[in-house]
Order: sequence, then structure tokens, then C-alpha cells
Amino acid sequence: MKLRIKQVRSTIGRKEDQKRTIKALGLGKINRVKEHNDTPVIRGMIAKVAHLVEFEEIN
Repeated sequence: MKLRIKQVRSTIGRKEDQKRTIKALGLGKINRVKEHNDTPVIRGMIAKVAHLVEFEEIN
């Protein structure tokens, strides 16, 4: 299973670790979308920046 992650809010004014997490997910601009495998590591990263992104499970 994969996850489709979309950045919906800006990282301006956010903590540095949140900015680095967004970059590690392959995002960085609003409305950018990336697909990742559904792993505990990716789920943890999404949880850390849940207020900045939306995600959905895809097959």
C-alpha cells in the first residue's frame, strides 16, 4: 500500500525540525504531492507535520 501526501500549508514560521521533515517527505511548496510506501517511518513523519499536510491511502 502507498500513501499520497499533499502539502496544504506553508512552513513559514514553523520550527526547523518541521521544515526538515517536509523536505524529507519530498515536499516544500503548497499543493505539491508525493507518493511514499506505507511504513512506520513515513507515518511518524506525517504525524509530526499533520497540521501542514493531507494524506490518503492508495493501492
